Amino acid sequence: MDPWTIAYVVGGAVGTVVAAPVVLGAVGFTSAGIAAGSYAAGMMSAAAVANGGAVAAGSTVAVLQAAGAAGLSTAATAAVAGVGAVVGAAVDAAT
Repeated sequence: MDPWTIAYVVGGAVGTVVAAPVVLGAVGFTSAGIAAGSYAAGMMSAAAVANGGAVAAGSTVAVLQAAGAAGLSTAATAAVAGVGAVVGAAVDAAT
């Protein structure tokens, strides 16, 4: 395998794992809960309205809040790294 391909794949995997918690916090999924007035708060409001007043367990909002509060699980970290590696490989193929 070409060294540049390896660099793009590893860079994509590591970059997404490092960026995921930062992005979650930036949109309002924090360790203290959903930040008032944030994009996450808007998502939570829409999910609650659509679900009759409560956010459903296992919904996108619930999963993102769990990740924002406790960090990514091992499985989620592996999934995010896999997506980043695929993106890195695609960027390599496009260059």
